[in-house]
Amino acid sequence: MPGMKDQMALVMKLKKAQKELAREVVEVEAGDGAVVIQINGEIKIVDVKLDPELIDLGNIAELEGWIKAAVRDGLKEAQEVAAEKMKPLMGNLGSLGM
Repeated sequence: MPGMKDQMALVMKLKKAQKELAREVVEVEAGDGAVVIQINGEIKIVDVKLDPELIDLGNIAELEGWIKAAVRDGLKEAQEVAAEKMKPLMGNLGSLGM
């Protein structure tokens, strides 16, 4: 059974990993760059950019589709980054009774 020192060390590693995830950013685009979305490893949207030269305001449905596609793809990539970063630590959580 792990001691208090082991538990504290694991908690510190988890906090460090979480801070690193905040700095990990994936960027995805849709509509050949009309929509660019950045999402960090904490699964939070960091930035959204729209290129007005590539957007037809007469076709808002197309723009909405690009935004949905970029958010969907960005969330998937960010979740994969987070899972990869946390994987080495997750095995240790069982020893804490979590």
